[in-house]
Amino acid sequence: MSRAQVQAPRLWIVLARCYRAVSQIAERSIAEAGLGLSDFAALEALLNKGPLTITEIQAKVLLASGSMTAAVDRLERKGLLIRKATPSDRRAKVLELTPEGKRVVESAFGRHAAELEAAMTILNGAEKRQLYGLLRKLGLFAAEARTQQIRKGRFRNDTSSQK
Repeated sequence: MSRAQVQAPRLWIVLARCYRAVSQIAERSIAEAGLGLSDFAALEALLNKGPLTITEIQAKVLLASGSMTAAVDRLERKGLLIRKATPSDRRAKVLELTPEGKRVVESAFGRHAAELEAAMTILNGAEKRQLYGLLRKLGLFAAEARTQQIRKGRFRNDTSSQK
């Protein structure tokens, strides 16, 4: 790459193409485990965070409420998680992995992590740390800028109605 300054639109295109390529690898590894993306995300959250409510999982994996409920229903039918009442709020249900659910997600997550590691072997440890820090910095800044624009009425918060 030349020392010329990289303009933001070009950087966005490279970032989008990179995301698409890595995302395809990630999604394929999840599909090979017999899971959909939302199902995997819910199971992975329960594996790494322990028992959670649907709302807590939804906030962690950034899925719409309907998608999250459908995923939980599917996973419960498959016997991979159970819903338990919470002592503090009878309306809320805490989700827990069953032993089979734990086995499935540990296996799927192990394969998934290995495939992503293989896809990123082009980067050494220092480069991964640097990339992580830069992407996190950019993401937090962009999220805050968007929040400020929403507050000023420049963007709608609900992008699903925009075409």
